[in-house]
Amino acid sequence: MTRILKQFRDDENGAAMVEYSILIGIIAAASIVAVIAIGGWVGSQFTGLCTKLNGTGLNAAGTGVGKC
Repeated sequence: MTRILKQFRDDENGAAMVEYSILIGIIAAASIVAVIAIGGWVGSQFTGLCTKLNGTGLNAAGTGVGKC
C-alpha cells in the first residue's frame, strides 16, 4: 500500500498534461487574435482600394462598369 501511495505522489503525468493544455490554449488564443487582426487589415485594404476606384471596378469583360 505504501508503494502505491509513493507512486501516486511521484506521478507527474497529470501535471504535464495540464501544462500542455494551458500552452495549447495560449497558442490558440494568439492564433485567433492574429487572424482577426489580419482580417481587419485586409478588409481595410480592400475598402481603401474601392475608395480609390471611386466605387467602380472592372467587371468580367474588363469594361470598368463593375461595382466594389
